[in-house]
Amino acid sequence: MDDLTAWIGRSETVHDILGATPVVALTATLDHPATPVSTGMPLPPLWHWLYFLPMHRASEIGPDGHARRGGFLPPVPLPRRMWAGSQFEFHAPVRVGDAVARRSTIADVTVKHGRTGQLVFVKVKHELFCNGAAAPALTEFHDIVYREAKQPGDVEPPPVPAPTGAPWQRGLVPDDVLLFRYSALTFNGHRIHYDRKYVTEVEGYPGLIVHGPLIATLLMDLLRREAPDADVAAFRFKAVRPTFDGRPMQVNGRREGHEVKLWAQDHDGWLTMDAVATLRS
Repeated sequence: MDDLTAWIGRSETVHDILGATPVVALTATLDHPATPVSTGMPLPPLWHWLYFLPMHRASEIGPDGHARRGGFLPPVPLPRRMWAGSQFEFHAPVRVGDAVARRSTIADVTVKHGRTGQLVFVKVKHELFCNGAAAPALTEFHDIVYREAKQPGDVEPPPVPAPTGAPWQRGLVPDDVLLFRYSALTFNGHRIHYDRKYVTEVEGYPGLIVHGPLIATLLMDLLRREAPDADVAAFRFKAVRPTFDGRPMQVNGRREGHEVKLWAQDHDGWLTMDAVATLRS
């Protein structure tokens, strides 16, 4: 485990051209009316996740559907991997048709011991440079947590009640079709999102897990529905508790000056994701 810190500072740069088709597909997936997508249209916040997809060869895929450990990310020898949260700064628009370079750097690797055993936290910094610009249009810090396999008798952290009385609310039931479509759009092979036998029998969860980035996207989509002219300067979210398919969930929001408090809750009213968007005006 101590050798994992040697990955700090490692960097890679990948390139992509931001085509229109993923935007059309996510628009449909989020149940928005069809809208013409033209070159130069700004991407909604977080929709850059539709690009720079992980194109690993089939022989490089591990038993959980992710790429085998090693390569750019450190080879953490723990079986469960989850997206724990992210922090963003939106410096300039990222637009359909842009030629974008994404520079990724391992910012930190931390080993900790929790109630359920050993944990490894990896923080990755992503910067998006559009059309040869010297300054990034977007800066993202991505937090990944690796955990030991679930054991009988493991005690999960106590749930936290979600705030009530939100002026912005949207309810939905995340089904396996929604999870499949988002996995396909992001080329995410992680089996916890589509393989019910694997997620229940191997990883010990009660159902398919709704993607953390999908929930974050739904939170930002709520802001976009309620305040379509809002100019988002920064956003951060933290995953608090897993959300499982087939059960009602709700995304909520409340504007407080230049900040918008956003959160998601499950069918029991427990907080599943906590987020804050900062507006320029």
